[in-house]
Amino acid sequence: MNPPAQPPRNPGPSWGYGFLLWAERWWPRWVFRPVLMAGTWVALACLPVQRAHSRAYLAVVLGRPATLREGWRHFFAFAEALLLNLRAGRGVPVLCVLAPGNKVEFEALLDSPRPALFGAFHFGGSDLLGYLLAEHGRRVSILRMRVGNSGDTQRLGRRFSGKVSFLWVNDPANMLFALKAALEAGESLALKCDRLDFSARSEPFHFLGTRRRFPFNIYLLAMLFDRPVAFCIALPAAGKDELHVHASPVFIPDPAAGRAANTQAARQHFQGVLDQLETLVRAHPFLWFNFLPLNPEAAPASR
Repeated sequence: MNPPAQPPRNPGPSWGYGFLLWAERWWPRWVFRPVLMAGTWVALACLPVQRAHSRAYLAVVLGRPATLREGWRHFFAFAEALLLNLRAGRGVPVLCVLAPGNKVEFEALLDSPRPALFGAFHFGGSDLLGYLLAEHGRRVSILRMRVGNSGDTQRLGRRFSGKVSFLWVNDPANMLFALKAALEAGESLALKCDRLDFSARSEPFHFLGTRRRFPFNIYLLAMLFDRPVAFCIALPAAGKDELHVHASPVFIPDPAAGRAANTQAARQHFQGVLDQLETLVRAHPFLWFNFLPLNPEAAPASR
């Protein structure tokens, strides 16, 4: 009998999250920040695979090869975003400021009792948005990949205990039942919609200069369970415990329209979301935290 598979690990030592949180809390900023910057150079040197993917992505978004310092800036932006997650996990309040575009529509959805599907990407401070939805009185199930050393997830889970639960996508046998139960129980879902791992269906969309494949599951769930869909993209405010949140228009399936019409409307909605994401990625290239290969290009359509 094969032993159970061990969950993957985040890069770095097992004590890394605890040390970061302790040092950030007790060291003065003029000591802590240079240490964090130096540690980022160490991470850049010790993570060749992530460094190669970062370089390939930056070459696409910048239109030229990235410099070594730009690679460091990409890693350092991630370190700062991780630190904000850890601070939120120990109880530091994080202010969310909604950008004017789609603000009224999105706030109306948040204030309604209707369960919804909230999509995000590995960009900026978007990791926190699923937890902060619980502060609006929503019961939220967050789809995450279980990893062996995820101190930020553990601390945030404890802080929002009773309001937030997790559905582990790398446990598919249990996740499918838990997903169905959460939806039927009226919970909202928060899920990332950029990586193809564990995605049942993907479709091609225009992003960063070509057609790339993205997960389409959130819309399939919306049509199956009659749930509205909204996306959020969060930009961290420099030096503050604050996120500037850009919300998408709300997609609402129309049961009377039929599956084909709803699917076409969903494709148009998601392309608009990706257009908004690309604008922000090009304006803030170091906040895209997919240290993995870019979404694969779609094969040309056959005639």
